[in-house]
Amino acid sequence: MNLEQIGWSSFFADQLAVGLPGRVASANHGRFLVWTEAGEVDTSVSGLLRRSATLWPAVGDWVVLRDDAAVIVKVLERKSKLSRKQPEREVREQVLAANIDVLFIVSGLDRDYNERRIERYLVMARESGARPVVLLNKSDLAGELGLDLADVIAKTERLSPGVQVLALSAKSDRELDALPAQLKPGETAALIGSSGVGKSTILNRLLGDERQRTNTVSADDRGRHTTTTRQLFVMPGGWLLMDLPGLREVQLWASTEDLADSFDDIVALAGSCRFRDCAHAGEPGCAVGAAAVEPARLANYLKMQKELVHLERKLDPRLAKETRAKWKAIEKSVRSHPKRED
Repeated sequence: MNLEQIGWSSFFADQLAVGLPGRVASANHGRFLVWTEAGEVDTSVSGLLRRSATLWPAVGDWVVLRDDAAVIVKVLERKSKLSRKQPEREVREQVLAANIDVLFIVSGLDRDYNERRIERYLVMARESGARPVVLLNKSDLAGELGLDLADVIAKTERLSPGVQVLALSAKSDRELDALPAQLKPGETAALIGSSGVGKSTILNRLLGDERQRTNTVSADDRGRHTTTTRQLFVMPGGWLLMDLPGLREVQLWASTEDLADSFDDIVALAGSCRFRDCAHAGEPGCAVGAAAVEPARLANYLKMQKELVHLERKLDPRLAKETRAKWKAIEKSVRSHPKRED
C-alpha cells in the first residue's frame, strides 16, 4: 500500500523518527485496523500509551507501530480533528475523526432537515479545521414533500455564507458525482449527520458496492443506527471517505471564537449594541434586535454561546474560580445594600 495514496505527507513524515507508520482505518473496542505499506495490520495500543496522557488513536489518525510487533506506540500530531463533548456528565473530548480535509454535513429533506442542527454541525466543522460542505439528500422527494428545492438551498446557504450546499439523491444517484469533485487523490472526507439521512447509502453508491448496511426509515421512526463503527474507505477516484455513526447528541467541543466565526453576522451587529453586556433580549439600543435577526437563529446562537462558556469554565479551573468569586461579590453587595422600599 502506497502511503501517499492514503494521505501521508511531509507533515507526518517530519514527526517520524523510528517505527512503522500506518493509518487507522477502523477502531473497535480497543482494537485497531491499521493500513501500512505492508498491508492491513490488526493492532492494539502499547501499555505505555494506554497509561500516558498522550493522544488516543482515532479513525483517520497516523500512528507509529513497533518494528517487531503489531502494537501502536505513538499517535502523530493531527492536521485536523472532528470532536464533540462526550454525551455524559463528565467533561471529556470525544474525537470522532482525525486528519479529514472535508466534512460532508448530511441532512435528509424528508423529515431531518433542521437549520439549527446544521448550524451546530457548522460550528463543529469550524473547530475541526476541515472544510464543510452541506449535502441535502433525498432531493428526489422535494416535489412529493411540497418543498421548493431552490428556496431550501438558498435558505441553507444563508446559514453560513461561503459554505457550499449541494442537493442530491443517493437513491437515484442524482448529483452524486459532485462529491468526488470536492477532493483530490489522497484527501479525506467524512460523512456526518443523524441516523437515517442516507450516509451509508451515499457511501455505497460512490463505492459501487453495498459495503455498508442500510435501513429504510418508517413513518414513526427517525432512523436507526445502521453504521455502528467509524471506518475509512478508499474511493474509486483515489480519495478517502469515512462514514460516521448517526449522532443523537451534538454537544460542542469548541471555543467561543469558533462560534463567532459561524455567526459573524450576529457578532458584527453585537459590536454596535449600546451596552457591552447586551444579552440581545430586548434591551434598549440593541443593534441585533434592531436588525431583526431571525429569532430562532439568534436563540440558537445564544444557546450555543452559553454552552461553550460553561465548557470553557469547566476546562479552565482559574476561569471557573474567577467566575465564582465574581458572583460571590455580587451576592455580598446585594446583601449589604438591600433594596429600598419607597
